[in-house]
Amino acid sequence: MEKNRNLYKLDELSDYKIASNYSDVRGWKIVDSDNRTIGTIDNLWVNKDMKRVVYLDVKVAKELLEDNHKELHDVIENDNGKEYIYKEGDSHIIIPIGSVSINKDTKIVMANSIGYDTFRNTSRYHRQHQFDRDYERKVMKSYYPENDPDSTYYSDDDTFYDRREFDDR
Repeated sequence: MEKNRNLYKLDELSDYKIASNYSDVRGWKIVDSDNRTIGTIDNLWVNKDMKRVVYLDVKVAKELLEDNHKELHDVIENDNGKEYIYKEGDSHIIIPIGSVSINKDTKIVMANSIGYDTFRNTSRYHRQHQFDRDYERKVMKSYYPENDPDSTYYSDDDTFYDRREFDDR
């Protein structure tokens, strides 16, 4: 996995910095289009080959985690104890950079078209672990079910990240 690795947290890349015409959004709050808090931007995922940010790494807000846990608890009680609970520490999600608007004045990032319920139900990961393309596909499918991320068109990095969801302009 390591030799094929293409995504790095900006923190890991000492020779990379954010271009002067972009805001460093790490530490900023992220909200959905109804202004409900999703979490805080913890880091930025950079595609090293393309030399650009492709994902925001978001530490999910406690309220959103608790909303999800409450709903899952009800599901578990009504579904013969099937296990849906996330592992301890799975509190981060990725959001494609082109899916947000950045307000430099308020220092708030807004997810334009992805709703609270989608974020609440999106697959999460542990920040200590590197996620893989399968995780990326799963997340993209939950955010944009109309765009099939499993399509062979998206099989390599250039085509996978060459979509409007990753366009930060």
